[in-house]
Amino acid sequence: MIKKYSLLFLLLLLLSFQSCDDNKKTQQLLDRENSLLEKEKLFAEKESEYQSLLKMRDSIFNIKDTVEVVKKWPAEVFGSWSGKVICTESSCNDYVIGDQRMDTWEFDSDSTQLVSKIVNNNKLVRIYSGSYENNEVKLNYKTDSAANKSVEMNVILNEISATKMRGIRTITVDNKCTAKFSVELTRSSK
Repeated sequence: MIKKYSLLFLLLLLLSFQSCDDNKKTQQLLDRENSLLEKEKLFAEKESEYQSLLKMRDSIFNIKDTVEVVKKWPAEVFGSWSGKVICTESSCNDYVIGDQRMDTWEFDSDSTQLVSKIVNNNKLVRIYSGSYENNEVKLNYKTDSAANKSVEMNVILNEISATKMRGIRTITVDNKCTAKFSVELTRSSK
């Protein structure tokens, strides 16, 4: 009987060791599984970051360049001109039909735009911003919001040659009255 108990004891002992070994293996498997889950989670985060970077790169490549290169005035416009401006129509008290003005008009460009500077007696009177499209010079000037009067001036020069330019200047004051002027520019001989 002792043999029987010894054998039974031995069998129980082996089963308990096997059970411990199974617990160790189960724990190792759980640890590996947790480790894999953690790695998958890190991989998913990196994949998400990678996809975000791809989208950002694509959006950068798809952005159109909004910086417009400033063109220069054409040769027949660029430079200094003697200007004669005569009032032809007016509903404003400040401008009388027949009034004349003689100025120097300088067509140039700064770092951002085409401009025309109006000079009288060597003093800068006004700077128009400009454009040149379809053989027309378009100039615009507007007072800032701090000015006593809201004045907007638009010039269209649509008769252009190497020695003369002609067109119309329209002035609007406080959105209440309008004056129109004929503009004739002659190439300066300076």
